[in-house]
Amino acid sequence: MTAPTVAEYLLQQLAGSGVGHVFGVPGDYVLGFYDKLIRSPLQHIGTTREDTSAFAADGYARCRGLGATAVTYGVGALNVVNAVAGAYAEASPVVVISGAPGVSEQRQEPMIHHRFGPFRFQREIFERITCASAVLGDPLTACRDIDRCLQAARKYSRPVYIELPRDQLDATGYPIPASEQAQDASDAGALSEAVDETVELMSRAGQPVVLAGVEIHRRGLQDALSRFVLKACIPVAATLTGKSVVGERHAAYLGVYEGAMGADFARERVETADLLLMLGATVNDVDTGIFTAKLDPARMVHASQDQVTIGHHRYTDVYLGDFLSSLGDRVTAHACRWPQPAPLPELPVAQSGKPITIARLIASLNAALTPDMSVVCDVGDCLFAALDLRVHERTHFLASAFYTSMGFAVPAALGAQIGSPDLRPLILVGDGAFQMTGTELSTFARLGLDPVVIVFNNHGYSTERFIREGPFNDIAEWRYENIGELIGPVSGFVATTEDEFEAALQRALRTSGQPSLVNVHLNSDDASPAMRRLAEHLGRKVAG
Repeated sequence: MTAPTVAEYLLQQLAGSGVGHVFGVPGDYVLGFYDKLIRSPLQHIGTTREDTSAFAADGYARCRGLGATAVTYGVGALNVVNAVAGAYAEASPVVVISGAPGVSEQRQEPMIHHRFGPFRFQREIFERITCASAVLGDPLTACRDIDRCLQAARKYSRPVYIELPRDQLDATGYPIPASEQAQDASDAGALSEAVDETVELMSRAGQPVVLAGVEIHRRGLQDALSRFVLKACIPVAATLTGKSVVGERHAAYLGVYEGAMGADFARERVETADLLLMLGATVNDVDTGIFTAKLDPARMVHASQDQVTIGHHRYTDVYLGDFLSSLGDRVTAHACRWPQPAPLPELPVAQSGKPITIARLIASLNAALTPDMSVVCDVGDCLFAALDLRVHERTHFLASAFYTSMGFAVPAALGAQIGSPDLRPLILVGDGAFQMTGTELSTFARLGLDPVVIVFNNHGYSTERFIREGPFNDIAEWRYENIGELIGPVSGFVATTEDEFEAALQRALRTSGQPSLVNVHLNSDDASPAMRRLAEHLGRKVAG
């Protein structure tokens, strides 16, 4: 059998890893790879900008387990740095493929365009925001480097960087025969002791609670979590970064815990639990409600990716999946009586002429959500407002909740809808974030995709206003509902009142084959319930 070229091998390995689409913008140093790409089983999805291609690959990776973007050297690759850093912070496995000047060019023609310093600089930049990197400058080692990077992306759930000099595309590669990759195994003794101690604590606990976090999402442990929770009859709350780790209309679900920003029911159950099982949860400012969480380490079992901490006992080399699976094996099944959070209130009839508020908007969206919809949320008050949304199925909520990069939602939803074509994205985005990357709707329109976009138009940067008011938070007033006149077929609506929003939302949901956008005019001093809860906790007032 003929040995594959370096480019062919890269494409084969991507396809074998579950990647069916590669996002990106062409440029001269990557054009040769693009030519190979369109002749492969993989599909190229062109985006309007390089950074949005990386956001799209991130959304795709969260749905499919691995995503990829391909860009040119220098101007293209440097444009994706922020989005790739976000994927690293959020544990999303994105493969960055950068074309580059050929090896011979780098030796003989050093003053070539897109260069910004020594050729190694670009790789060194990406080494800081990826878990593995490689420059495929030697065909003897190129295939091994590709395998190493893709294995690292899957193992660590982090981005990787692959640089492909354009004169190496057709070089013959030298694959190493595939072999069984040794799986990381927990230390048997440490695992056994950690499980024994946890089971003993559970046997004495009267009100145990599980707090599940983002690592459950990224490690694909949703089934193991559900099995354990149902068998042990322990209610579960989620962190904001772990939102939708279980279906949010499940009987065992308490809600999102986010310190003072979270709803009272979830906060009280978590903070009064006599045993808190933190499974895959990270302790950061977002998930703790700007460090307003009240969690007692003395009543906590904290299981992260590779260790379990119980009080002053630390069990290293105990992997989250093994720990959760072993707990599920050890607990005894019995009938459950779940605590009942407040049901979703019945949506009152929309009042004609009454200005729409964020609280009413979220209530309307909750009533409209169906099991075949996902929610992709940008940052700012739309993210805080989404705390009170309850998606039907697990892993149907995507956000840059920890890295909090504005402009994430629209392009990430592109990747999410392509990666999970059976799910229709509901995109929640502020007007400021939409002005950054909202033109990626043109790619949805070109592909005939049908997301529903809700623009929280509060006329500027509302979260920043809450922190510090000033004219620097004002932005230009766009007529978002008219964007289809510029970028292609988009059904646009505008709403300022409750009845206008209900009518626009229903028309948007009935639209198929093209995007829909509702420009919702909100008072600039309106705040989400979560923001108001935080304000009350901090002793500050939010007008509205």
